Amino acid sequence: MEQVRLGRTGLKVSRICLGMMSYGDPAVRAWTLREDAAEPIVRRAAEEGVTFFDTADAYSLGVSEEITGRLLRRLFTRRDDYVLATKVYMPMGEGPNDRGLSRKHVLASIDDSLRRLGTDYVDLYQIHRWDYETPIEETMEALHDVVKSGKARYIGASSMYAWQFAKAQHVAEARGWTKFVAMQNHYNLVYREEEREMVPLCLDQGVGMIPWSPLARGLLAGNRERDGERKTVRSKNDAFGDTLYTEADFDVVDAVREVAKERGVPAAQVALAWLLGKPGVTAPIVGATKLAHVEDAVAAEGLTLEDGEVARLEAPYRPHPVLGHS
Repeated sequence: MEQVRLGRTGLKVSRICLGMMSYGDPAVRAWTLREDAAEPIVRRAAEEGVTFFDTADAYSLGVSEEITGRLLRRLFTRRDDYVLATKVYMPMGEGPNDRGLSRKHVLASIDDSLRRLGTDYVDLYQIHRWDYETPIEETMEALHDVVKSGKARYIGASSMYAWQFAKAQHVAEARGWTKFVAMQNHYNLVYREEEREMVPLCLDQGVGMIPWSPLARGLLAGNRERDGERKTVRSKNDAFGDTLYTEADFDVVDAVREVAKERGVPAAQVALAWLLGKPGVTAPIVGATKLAHVEDAVAAEGLTLEDGEVARLEAPYRPHPVLGHS
């Protein structure tokens, strides 16, 4: 698998990032896999050249980080052979300081994440969302201190408005602090609102994009139908996903299926190939609960869509309200 630079940094990552939210505690999310079931999937990804892995402290309340750390230590000989990302912001307890992006929570959370991951540092430490209760100056200084302490190599952000991202970058630059090098945004064939402001901003600033939900929570891979049928455990137990997409989005799904049928490949490969072909996209974050999911992601890297196919895939798009920032 091709290894490419993350934005303008010198850090090389695989073109596919494996999302580790799929592995954790089924009691928290019914569709997550325990460690024994996750291992052959993560192993296959590593064998295929995936070197980039993304998790978060909040995934299964830390269990995902624990599983991620153990699996990567078993599958890779050296820590430098893979790139590990995690996040901070979501609630991790009942206390008033167990969430958000205050200096107190950021500095406590990086230590907790490193302990669960079983490593001295993460390559990419990301803020999971924007914190409206904490001054961005406080957050950016805390993140700068995390980097300077050696506990993170780079920092990144996730879904927010473009003006917020620009403000954070300006604050960091003005104070001589570490700036974000990556944006983990909500971006796929049925949700393209990021193309209005965030994508142009990232392209202008050289920030690498690592989109989450590249298959729209499985919608683009065919896990749901217009008549309401749910075909997978996740689609039957994904209340958040139900808030993101509408019946009108099935027009895009139909276009993906048509192109995939003509190509003789699964729909997931076409949807991922479209995203991989977009300027500024470094590595879509793919969740995998079956070996076939890994195989589709790997195959998508080698699938180049023709201009006419891209036009057909994009034609049915309908604008959405901003989704995924909370």
